[in-house]
Amino acid sequence: MSTSESETNTPLTPLNQGHVFTGAEEEFDRIPLLDLRPQFERLRDEIGSLVLGVLDHGQFIKGPEMLELEQALAKRARVADVVTVGNGTDALQIALMAEGIGPGDAVFVSGFTYVASAGAILLTGATPVFVDIRPKTFNMDPDDLEARIQRVKADGKLNPRAIMPVDLFGLPANYERINAIAEEHGLFVVADAAQSFGGTLDGHPVGGLAPVSTTSFYPTKPLGGYGDGGALFTNDLDRAEVYRSIREHGFPLGDRTGAVRLGLNSRLDTLQAAILLAKLQALDGEIYRREVAARAYDSYLKGKIEIPIRPDNVMSAWSQYSIRVKNRDKVRAAMTEARIGTAVYYVKPLHMHPAHAAYSEGPGSLPVCEQISKEILSLPMHPDLDRAAVERVCQVLLSVLD
Repeated sequence: MSTSESETNTPLTPLNQGHVFTGAEEEFDRIPLLDLRPQFERLRDEIGSLVLGVLDHGQFIKGPEMLELEQALAKRARVADVVTVGNGTDALQIALMAEGIGPGDAVFVSGFTYVASAGAILLTGATPVFVDIRPKTFNMDPDDLEARIQRVKADGKLNPRAIMPVDLFGLPANYERINAIAEEHGLFVVADAAQSFGGTLDGHPVGGLAPVSTTSFYPTKPLGGYGDGGALFTNDLDRAEVYRSIREHGFPLGDRTGAVRLGLNSRLDTLQAAILLAKLQALDGEIYRREVAARAYDSYLKGKIEIPIRPDNVMSAWSQYSIRVKNRDKVRAAMTEARIGTAVYYVKPLHMHPAHAAYSEGPGSLPVCEQISKEILSLPMHPDLDRAAVERVCQVLLSVLD
């Protein structure tokens, strides 16, 4: 990711609302997992101006800001087209629907992610096949993916159709291997980039790393709105046209006389588009600031605890800074007592959710996912996290581990 000279020489903005020093005691107040208030203060004028523009023209659905956002996203991701939709789950479902994926089809998905990834597959009638992850990256293990494709083919009950990698915690998956496996087996790849938009792989921005990529604009994401939203990224203009049809009840573009396919009601509203336009302008600087915060964590924790991996060819979006600790629940309780926000992503791998029991091989079938779910802990991370806050988080963390 390129940054301007002013960005590289600018320190992180203090987390004004997240912690305070109180006189000579220099006592920390709460350090939240995520604090969006400083970001809003920085972007208040830009957001306010764009939102007022929407209120003035009154085109709350499919207003000009929606098209402007789609064009800006496409330019940033270096893809031919972007189609915005109501949320990230819809984006995944629409991508699968456009390929005609449904009952009898197998979609291979990372077993360690949010339930929305599996939910989008199940909503099409297809069957999720859960794939284990690599213990360092937390992303889909290409070797396990290859093995599970071969097993499904040998079993003959399902038709392998698609692969859904998930870029966990902001780190792009191994798309070189995954795309090669997909090509070998004639499978379609839809990248779940809900957590990684803003990152890069081999200098290529997230959004163009697979035939279709999706993202989410949920408020906690690196590019988040003030409500729900999502998008699909593709270089295939024919696919993009189908996505636009599906997001509007299956009507062909410009023709409301008859739906031509099954569709959804899934449009990004104009107010969210306006907010995202303001935030998109600040994204490069915020990704840089997340990187600085991550490196600060690294400097305090390296050699003392297992820190997130940093492949040389990857720039993470640092949606979360996640570590592994053996006594996770004890550590988290101590952090909470110290007024430091943490989170567990995810308490259960996908194959251990009751709703997915029919598609699971049970405990022990995804050993890395199962082990990581017992140890994973996400620390405070956002673009306005300063070094003093990081130092305090690390002090408390290491004191519990000693």
